[in-house]
Amino acid sequence: MSFFGSMTTAITGIRAQSSALGHISDNIANSQTIGFKRTDTNFQDIVTASTSRNHLPGAVLAAPSFTNNVQGSIDASEVPTHMAINGSGFFVVSARVATVDGNPVFDNVNYYTRRGDFSMDKYGYLVNGGGYTLQGLAIDPVTGNPVGDTPSRIQINRDFLAARTTSTISYKANLPAWPKTVNADPAIANSELLTVGRFTPALADLSVISAANEDIFLDNSLSGGAVTGYDELGAPANVQFRWAKIDNEDGGGDTWNLFYKTSDSATGATDKWVNVGQDYAFDGQGRLTPAVDSTTITGLTVNGVSLGNVTLDHGASNVTQFEDDNGTVKTTELDQNGYPSGELVSIAVSENGRITGTYSNGKTVDLAQVSLATFNASDKLKKLDGTAFAATQESGEPMLGGGGDIIASAREASNVDIADEFSKLIVTQQAYTAGTRIVTTADELIRETLNMKR
Repeated sequence: MSFFGSMTTAITGIRAQSSALGHISDNIANSQTIGFKRTDTNFQDIVTASTSRNHLPGAVLAAPSFTNNVQGSIDASEVPTHMAINGSGFFVVSARVATVDGNPVFDNVNYYTRRGDFSMDKYGYLVNGGGYTLQGLAIDPVTGNPVGDTPSRIQINRDFLAARTTSTISYKANLPAWPKTVNADPAIANSELLTVGRFTPALADLSVISAANEDIFLDNSLSGGAVTGYDELGAPANVQFRWAKIDNEDGGGDTWNLFYKTSDSATGATDKWVNVGQDYAFDGQGRLTPAVDSTTITGLTVNGVSLGNVTLDHGASNVTQFEDDNGTVKTTELDQNGYPSGELVSIAVSENGRITGTYSNGKTVDLAQVSLATFNASDKLKKLDGTAFAATQESGEPMLGGGGDIIASAREASNVDIADEFSKLIVTQQAYTAGTRIVTTADELIRETLNMKR
């Protein structure tokens, strides 16, 4: 062992502590950076020669120890497009490299980040505070399922949401065993029924009720609720329903018909109410026999607005005839699947990790599925500017489709603990100072050795 060897070893220690100080400085500087992952220091000894009888001083190396898989705290945010990952995984993002003819140009390389403070730019892309553009999967508007499995840049289309024609009306209700219509009289048998013989002018059947017979029809039927449907251009049609009991049988077996209003015109010859064309027959237990889970209204038209053929969906045994003290129809569900066109009002992130758009027609539509990527060795990712990472040979290839849960309206904070960094700073300072003392001491000993000849 020589004095020069001791000095060399001390210098490597000083250099290692300088590297550690740089890591601590970087951590403290980014303690408020969203999604930042701190860098710890891993000291490694380098042995020159060592036996059971002799050991020569070697050196020390300070290597970075990354904490890419250590999650920071998740803080709430008032911005609906902000998101955080609870668990493993990274957002897949792209980097913008230029703007050509007013349009952004990307480098077509996938990068990865935990920084989720995304907001929409003027091009419709979701860009975070580091300047990276979010990627995900498009959503099939018909099935609601993601399209493919290869992420691409999410660009929000500001076009109008096209109108959707009403094709199904969901209708569930209970009909009273004894309907209290205007003409219903407990003292008069069958007074609660709607029969052909009631009308003047006479009707051959109950398929259509004209304006001239509307008052009689209303006095012998019950309101069944109303729902607004839409044609292919989004024009609204107020579909009103009425129920009429048309037959009684001893011991059960009552039969009802359902009508919808086709016109608001006051002209006497105009058809006002149209029979759906389905008999609803009930047994003694108030259940449909046979079951009517659905029926089709052919050419449903209201005040000139044509909806075409519409399926009236009752579900399984969801039209019943049970006793009701009020003698009225109790509607438990009346909804339809159409809507008018709408303008995009806002976008947000749902709890299942989807970008959703809210339109002026009140509809919320899934626009894209945010993609997450995981790595077998996430601490081996290469750090880039803007709190992003690039895949390396040591990290392995990204695995898409896994990862943790996406938390909406939230951001992941830096995983730096200021108190811990100051503690490490004190230790590093002391170690650095001690290293300088070794250099000073070795220098003094060398001078004393050289002075021995005097």
